[in-house]
Amino acid sequence: MPEGTEQYQSGAITLPPAVKLDDVSVVFNNFTAVKKADLEVPSGQFLAIVGPTGCGKSTLLNVAAGLLPAAHGTCEIFGHPLSGINHEAGYLFQSDSLMPWKTAIDNIAIGLEIRGVKRQDALNQSREWLARVGLQAFGNRYPHQLSGGQRKRIGLAQVLILNPKLILMDEPFGPLDAQTRVLMGDLLLKLWSRDRKAVMFVTHDLEEAITLADRVIIISAGPASHVKGDYLINLPRPRNLQEIRLTTEFAEIHRTLWNDLKEEVLKAYEQGDKS
Repeated sequence: MPEGTEQYQSGAITLPPAVKLDDVSVVFNNFTAVKKADLEVPSGQFLAIVGPTGCGKSTLLNVAAGLLPAAHGTCEIFGHPLSGINHEAGYLFQSDSLMPWKTAIDNIAIGLEIRGVKRQDALNQSREWLARVGLQAFGNRYPHQLSGGQRKRIGLAQVLILNPKLILMDEPFGPLDAQTRVLMGDLLLKLWSRDRKAVMFVTHDLEEAITLADRVIIISAGPASHVKGDYLINLPRPRNLQEIRLTTEFAEIHRTLWNDLKEEVLKAYEQGDKS
């Protein structure tokens, strides 16, 4: 078992890993995207996944979400084999999933209503989440009336209001400008620190991965991608994302991980030239 994948202990109770991928391979039309990947995400851990473009980062996330079946190997969620959609997980995509004909408060409440929560109760909880993401004055606005960062905050509230045991995030802040990405990262950590759910966070940005995560894994260049590197991030919490990037400790971690990641980025670049 790689360092950093120990089971999470809460008092006398030992919880199984939130996600366990065992010898997982994913194949598309005879193309092996991921080959024999092993990965454990302990309950309560914030895991970031980085790698070159097209290496299979989102593929691993989709296997954990139950959106993509493995051609070989198994996926367990909290100790149980996954069959079909992972109902323990909340998924935040890169693109907005807000319904344009619904207001911000209704977009946040919709998941609860689908689960059978009475509308007034769902709206009350939605107002609480609007306040948590700093948008209590924007509840009656439609998505087209919100900035990109505001839409991301609504999307985050839309996922977290359902209280998922596992949070899957696929480059959720990718479309945002650099300053807004930092602010969103700080907000995410503030909300996550309340109950520290397990997180799988896919990103191209190594700095973002280091500042957010407890642990960073590096995926090799494809085809037949696999987990190449596995690093614990021993930076203190709570973290201010802008300030922590200025520390010597951050620079040393970044240098180590970049030396590992750079090889895979160059491989992917060379493969692109040959195709």
